[in-house]
Order: sequence, then structure tokens, then C-alpha cells
Amino acid sequence: MMKLTVVSTIMRVVLGILFLAHGISKFQMGMDGVAGWFQSVGIPGFLAYVVSPIELVGGILLIIGLFTRYVSILLIIVLLGAVFTVKLSAGLMGNGQMAGYELDLSFMLVALYLAVTNNTGFSLDQMLFRRKTA
Repeated sequence: MMKLTVVSTIMRVVLGILFLAHGISKFQMGMDGVAGWFQSVGIPGFLAYVVSPIELVGGILLIIGLFTRYVSILLIIVLLGAVFTVKLSAGLMGNGQMAGYELDLSFMLVALYLAVTNNTGFSLDQMLFRRKTA
């Protein structure tokens, strides 16, 4: 059980770091620039103002392990949106001009695991919301 807790913690923290990095990148690019890029690939620009904070705040929440299940579900939705609106046409491994969706699938699987498991590892979720057994 301890090994599973350690692995779950590593998966959660690494996924959090990756989404935090993506969120920071979008904010550094400037939200108007991100919205413009979204529009250029056929996604409504206002979604940049939704997706970027989800990635940034969601990454932080995953790192500390707070609301892991809900954050993971939100991130799966974001990833599905990216795959079906942008990356699917590039194929699994990409097409030389754009990345494919192989990493998105990997991220979705980690997020799905975190969304359905009761073991979020060493986390605030476990400290604050763990049910006490008699």
C-alpha cells in the first residue's frame, strides 16, 4: 500500500507541474495572444481565459493535492477539447507541423487514475477529507 501511495503522489505532483508549466506559459505569452492563437485554430478565443486559469490553478492544486478528483476531471475535459479541436487531425504522433495527441492521452490516463482512485498519495485531500475508520 505504501508503494501505491508513493507512486500516486509522484503521478499527481508531476501532472501538476506539467499543467502549471503550461498555464504559466500561456500567461507569459499574454492572454490576448493565447486567445488569438485559439481563434487561429478554430477555437473560440474566450476559451483561452477559461483554459489558462484551469491549467495554472489546477496544476497548483494537484501539486498540493487539494480537490484532486475534481481538478483531474476538469483537466480531462481540457485535454479532450485540445485533442478533438486541434490535435486529432495531426494524428497520434503529429504531422511534422504540429504535435500529436500521444502526450494528451498519457496525461488523460494519469488524470483519470487520480479522478477514480481513493489514493491520491500524500496530499491535502488525504489529510483534510480522509474518512476516519473505527
